[in-house]
Amino acid sequence: MFESAELGREVDKEEFEKRVPALRARILRAQQALAGTGLRLVIVVGGVEGSGKTELARRFLEWMDARGLRVESFADRSDEEEERPCYWRYWRVLPPAGHGAVLVSSWYTPAIVGRVMGESSSGELDQALDRAIAFETMLVREGTVLVKLWLHLSKKAQRRRFKELEADPATAWRVTKRDWKYAKRYGRFRKVCERALAKTGTAQAPWTVVDAEDRRWRDLSAGEAVAAALEAGLERAKAKPPKGVPDRSKPPVPNVLSRLDMSKDADGDYEDKLEKRQRRVALLFRELLRQKRSLICAFEGVDAAGKGGAIRRLLAATDVRDARVMSVAAPTDEERAHPYLWRFWRQLPRVGNATIYDRSWYGRVLVERVEGFCSRDDWKRAYEEIGAFEEELTEAGVIVCKFWLQISAAEQLRRFKERVKTPFKQYKITEEDWRNRRKWDAYQAAAVEMIERTSSPDAPWILIPAERKKYARLKVLEAVADRLEEELG
Repeated sequence: MFESAELGREVDKEEFEKRVPALRARILRAQQALAGTGLRLVIVVGGVEGSGKTELARRFLEWMDARGLRVESFADRSDEEEERPCYWRYWRVLPPAGHGAVLVSSWYTPAIVGRVMGESSSGELDQALDRAIAFETMLVREGTVLVKLWLHLSKKAQRRRFKELEADPATAWRVTKRDWKYAKRYGRFRKVCERALAKTGTAQAPWTVVDAEDRRWRDLSAGEAVAAALEAGLERAKAKPPKGVPDRSKPPVPNVLSRLDMSKDADGDYEDKLEKRQRRVALLFRELLRQKRSLICAFEGVDAAGKGGAIRRLLAATDVRDARVMSVAAPTDEERAHPYLWRFWRQLPRVGNATIYDRSWYGRVLVERVEGFCSRDDWKRAYEEIGAFEEELTEAGVIVCKFWLQISAAEQLRRFKERVKTPFKQYKITEEDWRNRRKWDAYQAAAVEMIERTSSPDAPWILIPAERKKYARLKVLEAVADRLEEELG
């Protein structure tokens, strides 16, 4: 793969200065056009140590409008990053629509270095590369112009570059002991990198391998790749995106929800049972920090099923300094400017903490599907993206509890009427609730498919018959305690 980049291409100063103005004009025109399309630009700069990744990033800041471009460099993970899934650090820096980011190193670096240094197996490398492909596929589908640049140097050129930098006191600091350590494994790095680039150079996110021995050739080649990718992205954006069509499917009968026993009630002394289960959750919650784990509880369910009441009882069993509730409503302008899962990634809890979601990332396959707020392709692919998201959470040690609270249509109507009559409950009932009620079958159908397709051993759906509120609250606390006990021992 790297042979084509080892041609020793050079550009003299005169030719470079002649070509730069036209290239800059192309890039700037395309960059300015981003704002009107909803696209964002992400430039991944990877490559051999000493190839000038940081120099190239500075060149992009010089050639482009720096007000709409940020540069992010990823070194060793900070304590804050260590406490969250590995991709959290990348999701945090994704630019909003109309803006761009240059990423110096990326999600490829840990996977490649780990394999070269013998810290991971061949299978683990493939797993990491598959995750990178899935992440990049999602980015492109969500309106990202993704440019992946790999700066290549031959072994001889790399050593020459290191010595050149070390000879100048102003640049000697840029060559570290780790650089020389990696240079001794040049052949191993080359083999692993070729494998990584071959596997992840997809039609949607291809690699551009750039000969970086001559700095001017490197910068021109990289600039041409960015300009071409932006222009192609803008051309694709001219096509009208598919419109969302409300889904009015009907649920199969019987199904996982219709089979729930809605007659279950809280027998005995409710307050005593509530206190005991909250105490059990509280004791287990303290183990999260000691075992360097965190907890996410996602609550979904029929309108008026009692999610808020169950969440309040659960919150009372935690240390409120270490748990917070995220109430998920329609996305804000900032959230709409990012990929769909961005607003959930940014709220992930630290070690020892919990995040409780009142509604969650499943909105795309529920309300957005039923109401036609996204296209059929969007909600269909969301199953795969949500599955990947939850897999990353559980692999990082996050304990995931997903609850669906179910009530009958008759009980929902009774609760709606009660809210209308009760002054301190009137804020809970809106015209949207009545509209959603008229689409009962469609929401049930969406929920059934969601539960069947997204329940996994590590992130199972816990179905709660909530016709009796007290029973539902006790059952939620019991289920959380059971999951914590199972995971924490």
